[in-house]
Amino acid sequence: MQDLFNYFLRLKVKIALHFYFFKINVTGKDYIPKGKAVLVVSNHQNALIDPILIATHTRLNPYFLTRASVFKKSIIAKMLDFIRMIPIYRVRDGINNMEKNKETFDKSTHVLLNKGAMVIFGEGNHSIHRNLRPLRKGFARIAYQALEKDPDLELVILPVGINYSNHQKSGSKVHIIFGPTIDPKNHYPNFDSLIKDTQQSLKPLVSHIPEEGYHEKLEELVENRIDLTAPEKVANFFNNSENKKSKKFSSPPYFTNKVMKLFHFPVFLNWLFVAPKVKDPAFTATFKFVIGLVTVPLWYIFLLLGQPIHGQASWALSFTFLGFIFLLANRSGQA
Repeated sequence: MQDLFNYFLRLKVKIALHFYFFKINVTGKDYIPKGKAVLVVSNHQNALIDPILIATHTRLNPYFLTRASVFKKSIIAKMLDFIRMIPIYRVRDGINNMEKNKETFDKSTHVLLNKGAMVIFGEGNHSIHRNLRPLRKGFARIAYQALEKDPDLELVILPVGINYSNHQKSGSKVHIIFGPTIDPKNHYPNFDSLIKDTQQSLKPLVSHIPEEGYHEKLEELVENRIDLTAPEKVANFFNNSENKKSKKFSSPPYFTNKVMKLFHFPVFLNWLFVAPKVKDPAFTATFKFVIGLVTVPLWYIFLLLGQPIHGQASWALSFTFLGFIFLLANRSGQA
């Protein structure tokens, strides 16, 4: 029952993601192994959007390590457990809670021992800055704990880079890049060696903008119309200074976006209510997506089923059709 529920949930979310984003590119899917335990290690820039992109664009049906603070309410904890989320505790969650991570690592190891898949965001935190932060040892600990229990386990680490043209706006682009797998047995029991190898494997999969002068460099990339979802193009731009034009260009008009909001004004009102409460910019897309996932279908159901009762069938059908057209048109690939 749980697997069936997760299958249909992933299907619904995948469809919604392709409405939310202008384009979702996936590269390197041939690197995803079959019949092996898989520990996916990814960069983390966009809160909940990152794990659902991985969940819906692989056949792995993975479990996820998720920050423990979202498990505080029992009903939410049960829902998250049902959709394969496992809490991971950090120092900010309280020193006493850190002991609970033993159960977290045990659960993760159990998944791998059964040749399942785990997703862990190796940096240990998130940031909308486009670069790869140093990896922490959590993923290596899980890998080695699984190998200690079963030295013959066919276990691989699968590096994944996720790159966004714009983290906070709908209608933007995202590029998911899978890299060659890493065999942790080649590094066991050396933590530093495995972490270094994974870091080096992830680097070419993630667009990198140096922290020093970050915003100026980002503006320079945008001005030169460099595809921010293409790590190689970003790297080439910084390595070839003669290619830099620093030529300003005007942003495209947002008429389509405004009309789309008009046709979906109850959805937009929900976002206006929630927006001031979103303090972390990495959660902006998460809240936008969840609001759309829930309220857009309800709005269309109301238009198509509720309005005809009041003799407004033709109006409701026309309004819904135009709203859907502008929803598609809003997927403009904006940077």
